[in-house]
Amino acid sequence: MTVAAGGHAPFGFGGRLRIFRRLFLMVAALLVCLPLHLIAHPFTRHSPFPRLFLRSLAWIAGARVEVVGTPLQRQVFFLANHVSWLDIPALAGASGTAFVAKAEIAQAPLIGWLCRLNHTVFVQREARRDVAAQVNALRDALAENHAVTIFPEGTTTDGRSLLPFKTAMLKVLEPPPGEVMVQPVLLDYGAHSEFIGWVGAESGVSNAKKILARRGSFVLRVHFLEAFSPVQYPGRKAIAAAAREQIEAALRETGGGELRPFGHNVAAVRYAAPARDHVES
Repeated sequence: MTVAAGGHAPFGFGGRLRIFRRLFLMVAALLVCLPLHLIAHPFTRHSPFPRLFLRSLAWIAGARVEVVGTPLQRQVFFLANHVSWLDIPALAGASGTAFVAKAEIAQAPLIGWLCRLNHTVFVQREARRDVAAQVNALRDALAENHAVTIFPEGTTTDGRSLLPFKTAMLKVLEPPPGEVMVQPVLLDYGAHSEFIGWVGAESGVSNAKKILARRGSFVLRVHFLEAFSPVQYPGRKAIAAAAREQIEAALRETGGGELRPFGHNVAAVRYAAPARDHVES
């Protein structure tokens, strides 16, 4: 498939129809889950409906999530590789985790509000002098027994690469609050990784359209790897290295060999979808 200028892939009538159908189903899921959440929220600190809604988003977008391993539920810091915006609904649906997200997302209509419903911690990635405040916000989230996820690569990849981990947000683990654990997570899109991956000059809207226009479904395996106590390691860099080692080993195993060097270029993205795992009715 030829890629149009600006990184947009052209869609035929069938692709546009799938986009509209999936968006309609996402809105319908919101209209079901939101009132139920508002009813349940005064009676529980952990309403199940944001998690149900996010799980539905991943399914509607075509992801058939398979959980490998057991996610911890409370006082856990998940460190995961980052491939797509789909990582967030899939991982939240599988574990109920909250996320650390860029502060500008908080200003986005509807999306920012939905993120707040899921206890998202918003940070200014470029505001180094505000790191202490950001770490305190993370510490508060963990103190409320939330599971919290960060993507320490700081950006998305093609799913077969792994970038160095940034450790600023891991300062919350120096020292670790309470009995918090760290659990590495591998998000594995298999043969669909390059197609799903949001890389290069491709915009978020283009990536979303490309995925929503895709025929059929695909398997996303969420591997919850061996959890460990951060007190076993001397500081955030050692903690990040231990988590990255596990994720890299799992990625090598699922990918069948060496990791691929990662370069941010549009040519790394396959706009033609690979063979489907399942076909929608």
